[in-house]
Amino acid sequence: MASSFTTHTNPLSWTSPMKLLSYSSAPPNRNSSLLSYRRNRMSNCLSLSTSVNSTVETNNTCSTLLALCEGHVPDHVLRRAEEIGYIMPTPVQNEALPVLFSGRDCVLHAQTGSGKTLAYLLLIFSVVNPQRSSVQAVIVVPTRELGMQVTKVARTLAAKSMQLENEQKSCTVMALLDGGTLRRHKSWLKVEPPVIVIATLRSLCQMLDKHILKLDALRVLVIDEVDFMFNSSKEVSSLKKLLTIHSSINSRQTVFASASIPQHRRFVYDCIQQKWTKANVVHVHVNPIEPMPSCLLHRYVICGNREKYSTLLQLLQSDAPQSAIIFVGEQSEKSKKAGNAPPTTLLIEFLKTSYGGCLELVLLEEDINFNQRATSITDLKQSGDYLLVATDIAGRGVDLPETTHIYNFDIPKDAINYLHRAGRTGRKPFSESKCYVTSIISAEERFVLQRFENELKFQCEELLFLE
Repeated sequence: MASSFTTHTNPLSWTSPMKLLSYSSAPPNRNSSLLSYRRNRMSNCLSLSTSVNSTVETNNTCSTLLALCEGHVPDHVLRRAEEIGYIMPTPVQNEALPVLFSGRDCVLHAQTGSGKTLAYLLLIFSVVNPQRSSVQAVIVVPTRELGMQVTKVARTLAAKSMQLENEQKSCTVMALLDGGTLRRHKSWLKVEPPVIVIATLRSLCQMLDKHILKLDALRVLVIDEVDFMFNSSKEVSSLKKLLTIHSSINSRQTVFASASIPQHRRFVYDCIQQKWTKANVVHVHVNPIEPMPSCLLHRYVICGNREKYSTLLQLLQSDAPQSAIIFVGEQSEKSKKAGNAPPTTLLIEFLKTSYGGCLELVLLEEDINFNQRATSITDLKQSGDYLLVATDIAGRGVDLPETTHIYNFDIPKDAINYLHRAGRTGRKPFSESKCYVTSIISAEERFVLQRFENELKFQCEELLFLE
């Protein structure tokens, strides 16, 4: 029998936003002119970000995406956008596209599922020339899954009617992703370079270092999930090399995108100082007061470690989700060395024997090979009724709009991971349907969840079992 829950709201004290770190630690009476200069540079950088944030609430509202892009984006691309359902611009598109079409570098900072991908793709189609055989736009992504999704949208928008196909060349799109067959890509690049390349950083740098791919004609460089890329110790040096050595800010337009950019003012300042972007870079921060969509309802259940499996089962029976993702923590090195089964495997085996619902059970984790992961995601999109057990690899780049519920079987390691896990639901534009994010935590972890609430500015309700 399904268990019942009641909700209990804990009012939380809200903390003020994190203060910006000081950029100069010099004593007050030492090098005062240099200190003043640094403060002025910092002030100029911050004023750029602030001015765009205030614009978000007041200006740039277009009736349709067509009206916003007319005169910039080719007609056949706009027609394709309408055919696949992109009619009304989202808030981030309303704010970002005029800035992008003006040619300025941009930091796109908006909620998950808010339309950042379409915004930078429309910019790319507005500036590239398909008649020219050269790589003119590069989109760098952190995971193969995100790369596949961006490639699909780009190719859909680039597709022409047969009549136009005969009149002029199509805009070719190459996916240069980890796990792919790089030998085939080498041949393609030598014969006729694609106009747009969507790549994971490791595969891209392999081609650049071997001089197989050249960026002499690069017009637009996009770094998606930029905070994740800069926080990855494996990739940060390659990313900096791409931004400063393989291409120049003077000949390209640079776009950084993410839902989470901690200390964003410091990041914008660093972009200018490190010459990753031009000095007039614009930070488009949509809805900074509400980092996550308002359609999300956040809940938590407190239970002991031994009751987590049964608690999850009772939640699934009570909620009866249409489609859901259950996030599980990564297996520790100690557990691996001891020969223990991964927590994802243990959970999915439990659900196979205990879950009696009609949703299809699917496992997604990093150890599964690329092709199998790709097949799983494609199958999920087609079926629409799924219960996906995943690690944080699904937290970024997995776009499953039918997801109605997120369950944190293990609490995320930080607020940024909470935001991206939660962002896997509530992804249908302009939909008012409520979606749920539920965390199964111990009493000791309540403090951690409170910290996430304060940092991400949301409120969590406690679910209590009815005896």
